[in-house]
Amino acid sequence: MDLKVDSLSHRYGEMPVLEDIDLHIESGQIVCVIGPSGCGKSTLLRLIGGLERPTAGRVLQLGDPPDGCLNPLTYIFQDFALLPWRTVRGNISLVLEDHGFRGRRADAIIDDVLARTKLSDFKAAYPRQLSGGMKQRVAIARALAVKPAVFLMDEPLSALDSQTRELLMDDLIGLWLRETFTAVYVTHNLNEAVRLGHKIVVLSRRPGRIREIVDIDTPLGTREIGDPALRDRQQHLWNLMREEALAADRELADA
Repeated sequence: MDLKVDSLSHRYGEMPVLEDIDLHIESGQIVCVIGPSGCGKSTLLRLIGGLERPTAGRVLQLGDPPDGCLNPLTYIFQDFALLPWRTVRGNISLVLEDHGFRGRRADAIIDDVLARTKLSDFKAAYPRQLSGGMKQRVAIARALAVKPAVFLMDEPLSALDSQTRELLMDDLIGLWLRETFTAVYVTHNLNEAVRLGHKIVVLSRRPGRIREIVDIDTPLGTREIGDPALRDRQQHLWNLMREEALAADRELADA
């Protein structure tokens, strides 16, 4: 299933946040969204996911979701959003219970996503017993359980230390290589964008407009830290953002 963002604009009261966004998210691609602070990245994700209604424009779902899809659009958040009184298994089962999946039917799905995210040995653990990286793996496993057409990922690695971030990026790449998925991935981290994205959408400062869409041609799974081509792409992205990032930072400080 593809997504088409068609002439999307949004404002909060008198303040314009996004303006005239046109974007095609193709099935099987990870599309990263970057831009200066306050440019509307997370707002764009909420509009795509239907959590808010746009002031103008629309988001279209093109084609059918995959077989067995329970939620076409599924979020993975920065703060993990785990229930502390439920085990790893219980947190994953929650999204299945909402669809009436219980017993052996739910167990088969849960065991599968635990194995795919390397969590089988931690199924009885509670969130307080897990590291930040493990908590985010649980959040990813929970999202996988509903077989979404598109993952909507709002800075999912930003709360983690640099080593854990690298490990989770490797995990996401491994998941994509084993079973291709589609994602819209909001981040402020340019390294994450060039490591994970098939294309990178660069937004301007508020009101956010698309400045450029940068394609990353190096196949996912072959991108290595220190690759000169990726360093060049990362530098290009920073060149696009530098002045606007400084201006946005001054605006936030003044406010």
